[in-house]
Amino acid sequence: MRNQKTPVQSLSALDIHLGYWLRLVSNRVSSNFGRALQERSVSVAEWVALNQIQRCADVTPATLAEAMGMTRGAISKILDKLQEKKWISRITSEEDKRSWFLSLTPQGRCVLPELTAIADENDEHFFGILDPGEQTALRGLLSKLAKLHRISTVPVD
Repeated sequence: MRNQKTPVQSLSALDIHLGYWLRLVSNRVSSNFGRALQERSVSVAEWVALNQIQRCADVTPATLAEAMGMTRGAISKILDKLQEKKWISRITSEEDKRSWFLSLTPQGRCVLPELTAIADENDEHFFGILDPGEQTALRGLLSKLAKLHRISTVPVD
């Protein structure tokens, strides 16, 4: 029996895999952004929901849940938090009193640009080293891969 520890296998074999590099960068970008939002007592999922509500007229909790790849129960909890913060309102449908639409309140419309500035600062921190053409190329390549693989749910974690 040997007393020596088994050497850790070299990680250099990972260097050839694009998935490794993508995950390495993505994890850091996401965790940094999540921490910055957490300082404002906001989750990434709440930020995404606010953006989705702003961009889609007549969005319902069900369509929001689908867009974000979440269950209706999970989206309901997020919406409850946003309503407690007075950032969204739920408006009952005139046609079907059992369903309702989501909209940003004036406070929600005010806070969203502040939260978006955090996202912009995070992007600048990680991707500012790339010139605008490189950023456009990277965005285009990632978009192409998402389309090819039919990845359409909005990431929330």
